[in-house]
Amino acid sequence: MKKLWCAVFAIILILSGCEWINESLPDGLTEEEIIEGLKTALNVGSDSASTNLSVTDGYYGNSLVKIPLPPEAMEIRNKINGNATLAWISSTIGLEDKFEDVIKTINRSAESAAKEAAPIFKDAITDLSLSQGLDILNGIVPSDKKSTQAESFDSTAATKYLSQKTYVPLTDLYAPKINAALDKDLVGGYSATETWESLTTKYNNFLSRPDVRAALTAAELLGKPIDLPASISTDLGEFSVRKALDGLFYMVGNEEIKIRRDPLAWAETVVGNILERVFG
Repeated sequence: MKKLWCAVFAIILILSGCEWINESLPDGLTEEEIIEGLKTALNVGSDSASTNLSVTDGYYGNSLVKIPLPPEAMEIRNKINGNATLAWISSTIGLEDKFEDVIKTINRSAESAAKEAAPIFKDAITDLSLSQGLDILNGIVPSDKKSTQAESFDSTAATKYLSQKTYVPLTDLYAPKINAALDKDLVGGYSATETWESLTTKYNNFLSRPDVRAALTAAELLGKPIDLPASISTDLGEFSVRKALDGLFYMVGNEEIKIRRDPLAWAETVVGNILERVFG
């Protein structure tokens, strides 16, 4: 039971800080054993984040991490919908639906790739050194330089450490998987790539319509010009990977905050996972 005590005790220390580690170790636990418990907590937290995002609507159904349209496309959509005539034409010809199709398929692609993140996190957590672990417990983001006292306690220190260590390998992992997922038929028999191409084609056709050109001319004559670009050129894959990782680290940070805010309650909800990880 010593290792189990270690895991739970370390979770408590995450909230309390490390000033009294040496004075309060139950049954002679060492700092190394406490860091083992910290690693257990981080494994459970990062697993939870990647698992929650990998299910259907993990991204799309969560307003906090839902991937929006690329800024270029979002700006075009807003400009079109800001003019009653253009908005009516967009809705009538199905351009508005294409915008929403792209959002949904991008998020489905991110959900498809999210489950692959856990092993990358696990490697980074396994490599966590004693000094880095103690920094994290004290709310300090570990760095390659000698640790110094943090100006203020950082409740997402572990998440920032994981971001430093895993962002590049996660990008390398996500990029091909996101790009492959973008080519999968994920929504209504269409892939994100197809919906994006359909959107850009539909937009080009929209711009060439006489009624659209007339509406743009009228808006300019009224002193309210609508500057719509001639085409959409965003790299959908690059944008999707970056936003998917932003959402992933946001969720990992939320898990870390939960642990720090109420470590005992958190430990009770995942005690089965801790037992499996410590004794499995």
